[in-house]
Amino acid sequence: MTILPYLVVIELLLVGLYGIAGSRNTIHLVSCLFVAQSSTYLLLLSIGYVQGGTAPITDEIPGNARMVDPVVQALTLTDIVVGATVSALLLAFALQRYKLTGTMDPRREPPQRG
Repeated sequence: MTILPYLVVIELLLVGLYGIAGSRNTIHLVSCLFVAQSSTYLLLLSIGYVQGGTAPITDEIPGNARMVDPVVQALTLTDIVVGATVSALLLAFALQRYKLTGTMDPRREPPQRG
């Protein structure tokens, strides 16, 4: 077992969080959130990886064969779908906010209506 995937996970998470913290554009903010979330994909796949493991998709696997856990792969696919849905929803919110304020800066207050 190597520590390299976990170091890459930490690096991706830190890069994403740094981008989120310093973002002054909503599109950039959503992109950085997607980068931070992609670290979870790598973490899940790193946890479920088995050296020399085979995919458990057939009945012809010998009883002593090492198999990869399919639950981790299913969780990763679920994480990807949820991430894409959240990103689409946040981009729709960003578009509506741009129509309201005329800017993509998340720190700017909307104009008062009255």
